[in-house]
Amino acid sequence: MTTDIIRVAAQSRTSAVAGAIAGKLREERQAIVQAIGAGAVNQAIKATVLARSFVADDGLEVFVIPDFADVDIEGAEKTALRFVIHTRHTGTHGD
Repeated sequence: MTTDIIRVAAQSRTSAVAGAIAGKLREERQAIVQAIGAGAVNQAIKATVLARSFVADDGLEVFVIPDFADVDIEGAEKTALRFVIHTRHTGTHGD
């Protein structure tokens, strides 16, 4: 599994991020979303909720594990919030 990190900014479009999350969940059963700052975290959470509705039609249930991550941005160490999103089949679509 080669899950890339989906980085979210305060200016990120919720629907675009949700589509990226849903795509990863369908392909790899996992997505990792990272955000720094209140605005970015807000967009990340809204996108996760929207992605949940996108994959529900595929019979997938979403679980989120939040964590902190230390990241280096242009030589400065920042603390990001990282959300590891997993899925499992709900069993409603014969899976």
